[in-house]
Amino acid sequence: MAAVITNGAATNSIAPFHSSPVQDQKKIDQALRTFRCLIADLCEQFNGGHPGGAMGMAAIGIALWKYTMKYSPTNPNYFNRDRFVLSNGHTCLFQYTFLHLVGYPAMAMEQLKSYHSACTNSICPGHPEIEHDGIEVTTGPLGQGIANAVGLAMATKHLGARYNRPGFEIVNNMTWCMIGDACLQEGVALEAIQLAGHWKLNNLVVIYDNNQITCDGSVDLCNTEDINAKMRACGWDVIEVDDGCYDVPALVAALAQARSNNIKPTFINVHTLIGIGSKVAGDAKAHGVAFGAEDVASIKTRFGMDPEQHFIVQDEVYDFFRDAVPRGETFENDWKQLLEQYAKEYPEMHQEFSLRVQGKMTDDWTKILPSKEEFPTIPTASRKSAGLCCNPLASKLHNMMVGTADLTPSVNMAWKGKVDFQNPDLKTTCGINGDYSGRYIHWGIREHAMAAISNGLAAFNKGTILPVTSTFFMFYIYAAPGVRMGALQGLQQIHIATHDSIGTGEDGPTHQPIALAVLYRAMPDILYIRPCDSEETAGAFISALKATSSPTIISLSRQNLEQYPHYSCREKAQKGAYVFVEEEDADVTLLGVGAEMVFAMRTRHLLQEKFQIKARVVSFPCQKLFESQSIEYKRSVLKYQSIPRVVIEAYAVNGWERYADAGFSMSSFGHSLPGAAAYKYFGFDEQIIAPEVAKLVGDVKLNGLDSLRGEFRDLNPIHH
Repeated sequence: MAAVITNGAATNSIAPFHSSPVQDQKKIDQALRTFRCLIADLCEQFNGGHPGGAMGMAAIGIALWKYTMKYSPTNPNYFNRDRFVLSNGHTCLFQYTFLHLVGYPAMAMEQLKSYHSACTNSICPGHPEIEHDGIEVTTGPLGQGIANAVGLAMATKHLGARYNRPGFEIVNNMTWCMIGDACLQEGVALEAIQLAGHWKLNNLVVIYDNNQITCDGSVDLCNTEDINAKMRACGWDVIEVDDGCYDVPALVAALAQARSNNIKPTFINVHTLIGIGSKVAGDAKAHGVAFGAEDVASIKTRFGMDPEQHFIVQDEVYDFFRDAVPRGETFENDWKQLLEQYAKEYPEMHQEFSLRVQGKMTDDWTKILPSKEEFPTIPTASRKSAGLCCNPLASKLHNMMVGTADLTPSVNMAWKGKVDFQNPDLKTTCGINGDYSGRYIHWGIREHAMAAISNGLAAFNKGTILPVTSTFFMFYIYAAPGVRMGALQGLQQIHIATHDSIGTGEDGPTHQPIALAVLYRAMPDILYIRPCDSEETAGAFISALKATSSPTIISLSRQNLEQYPHYSCREKAQKGAYVFVEEEDADVTLLGVGAEMVFAMRTRHLLQEKFQIKARVVSFPCQKLFESQSIEYKRSVLKYQSIPRVVIEAYAVNGWERYADAGFSMSSFGHSLPGAAAYKYFGFDEQIIAPEVAKLVGDVKLNGLDSLRGEFRDLNPIHH
């Protein structure tokens, strides 16, 4: 069936490809046969991998890499290249093999043959990884890739709206995303699909490898929806291609129509056969296991290849694809020439654009953050402190795109004069409108997509866009898979997590995070920072802005917090922990964390007044930053060789055993009470804390500090 587009479309610039699939039919047939046999060999070599999907998608790959996409194998990071995302990442051999065929230098045959091997420096891991040439994002958990693709398409729309001028479309690339049946079942995919349709991202094309198979069997075991109707309802145009295994001309036509659509994103429903040519074609057995030597030989015989030869790619097949190299160099040179003319016509915009291409900020952020003297001295919620820091940054740094999951009144991230990122034709009922140049994003109630799409924004080009997300800390458990994927990829983002304690109050235990900090403190390559006041919040933002290869979560209070201008210090906070209040000949060190610093300070005073116990206080906003300090510094802060240490935090205590001998913490979920009453209900009151600390100090004086080694004491006597 020929591709048919269901709604009107307007023309757009299409890359000048010098051959057509109709003329190349014999070469296409040879390429299809060669590709499918190579996939079978690559999986059989180490008896593992996912051959079926890659084999079924071969014709789609030819349509993309040979006839449609703009890219440059000799410069995989050419800025205005089309982006390709493989959301069904288990079919990674599909992408690796086409990168090899079109001439990406790093993707040599020996690398292809390292797939599923014990080779530690293989660039062919079991799912695509961002570190390798030609791979835009790391996709593993299904649904993440399509969300990333929405972010990549957003980035193009935003940068184009900011910098393009008549006759100078310096950013106009497409984003192409492959998905499978399983991606469409993940909730994050639907969240992302809804947003792309709402924003009318017509530079986004999703290609659905519709083989109706998942691990368990046929898709109708669990899913019988009308996917075309669903996509249309979400604001997408739909194209359907019946013979996705062989009809390359129909696929090329569909992709061309999708590129020319200036109205909506396009969903191309391509019907394929998983494991085509194998004995288990169309069966779930073709999904995730090698076919076996006998079937691999049978596949080769069926496709006219020698079953005794392995990893064969004929010179004619290489010749068929390698025009991608000079074509890509032409794309790149044409873009450079356009940029040179742009620089003459619009020198100021070109200067800013060049900074962003280089991944540099558009202004000196160190001069934008408020000084300590500019912060309030009266009790202030740290979510408001975050606004005092982030709002001036966002207003002046065009790299920053700030958004919220429907909590603008609560998270304090909207700055005066902000423009929303929005479909410019939309006129909302509430009157809040915008355009693609806007940098404030309304994500709706979609925390998972917010994080996953932000990964795409950050991955478009390192440093060009710095996404800032925001919601209640508790809802970052919904966002956690996306946040984790950002950390795994080393993507700089700032996540603003407000309402971060039982001090959130009357919303109750559903909204009071107890164990979530443990997850993020344990997660590699992410900074979880919990500042105690405005000055430490400034330190948290400085740390986040310096962390160009990792995300940061800044954990913030709903309730007002005491301010400590005489003790808190943004420079010291960047070390992760520091001496807040020193005390000569101290008997105990109290570790104060975030919103609970007030209890450490009050307990210190009560210990002195009532028990004649001297306590020093350490502020401990970030464990990861502290771990990066020298052992000498850590010893000077904790003094663990001389006196006991007690951490005070209204979270699960897990992880603090590394830094403290005892903890005053939470061992249950929260409770629906006003914030101050909730703290008291769970024992967070200096009148309760101080006597327990005094008992610990007395025990140490009687039995020695070694009596604490090997055990960790829960000092909180209140258990509900």
